[in-house]
Amino acid sequence: MRYSFIIPVKFVNDYVKESIPKILAIARDDYEIIVYPDETTSDVWPQTRQIATGHVGPAAKRTKSIKDAKGDVLIFIDDDAYPRGDFLDILDGDFKDEKVVAVGGPAVTPKSDGFWQKVSGAVFLSPLSGGAPERYVPWGQKRNVSDWPSVNFSVRKSVFSELGGFDSEFWPGEDTKLCLDLIKRYPAGIIYDPKLIAFHHRRAGLLNHLKQVGGYGLHRGFFAKKYPETSCKLKYFIPSLFLLFVVIGGLLSIFSKTVLELYLIGWGTYLLTLIKSVFDIGRYEKNLLVVPNAVYYIFFTHLFYGLMFIRGLLFTKDLKSKLR
Repeated sequence: MRYSFIIPVKFVNDYVKESIPKILAIARDDYEIIVYPDETTSDVWPQTRQIATGHVGPAAKRTKSIKDAKGDVLIFIDDDAYPRGDFLDILDGDFKDEKVVAVGGPAVTPKSDGFWQKVSGAVFLSPLSGGAPERYVPWGQKRNVSDWPSVNFSVRKSVFSELGGFDSEFWPGEDTKLCLDLIKRYPAGIIYDPKLIAFHHRRAGLLNHLKQVGGYGLHRGFFAKKYPETSCKLKYFIPSLFLLFVVIGGLLSIFSKTVLELYLIGWGTYLLTLIKSVFDIGRYEKNLLVVPNAVYYIFFTHLFYGLMFIRGLLFTKDLKSKLR
């Protein structure tokens, strides 16, 4: 067995029932699918096993694959995601290089997603709005990376077992910790392949979008102080600096004309970044209504991510995994 798709999930939901047939459309017999729900159901698919885990988090579920999976390569994919048809062919080429121990690829918004899901996805399509567009669309060339999300992340089982799996203390963020542990032993071991495409459903509605983004910000802020090797980077601090600019600058500008002028210049600069973001998003999103709605999503994303980053950095002493 060459590959094992690993899908952690609380229960077998509609997304899982969509993704498994799409995986099975890959006409090969050298892979299996393992679904890890809290409790198994009567649903049956070819090349697929359900293994009950009880009420534990996604990180702990994925780690169980060390003993359960038969594949040489573990493909971690979220329950609301599925691979493109050439996925395994791409991985075949990537893992021919023995120095490569893990591969990540973009998680693209499916065309079937609803309007507000596409708006949520559009936020991440510019380096000035989401910070890492390569995680959401094919962006740039194949290269080494130090951090990659587990929505589309494949790793040699032998290496995953050597590392002891995911640190189940964290969710989200367990993938960042795993990648940090991995590059300490294999400095050039993780590559990004823009051709390795999975499709990932987005959150519908601004509140659901911000809840997800806030979780990322909280963990990144906490990781910035606990694991600074990969998380203490300027780009992660920028939303928090923007939040401080909005609040403190706004207050100080009431009392000083000079500060007010600088404050307005700052807003002008931010407006230019939004305009640039619109052009970046327009390269990938052709729905003309999605793009303008993404603009205010971007604004609230920056503020809320910045707020939660500060909370994780300054006010969170211990961070434990939260189940979905």
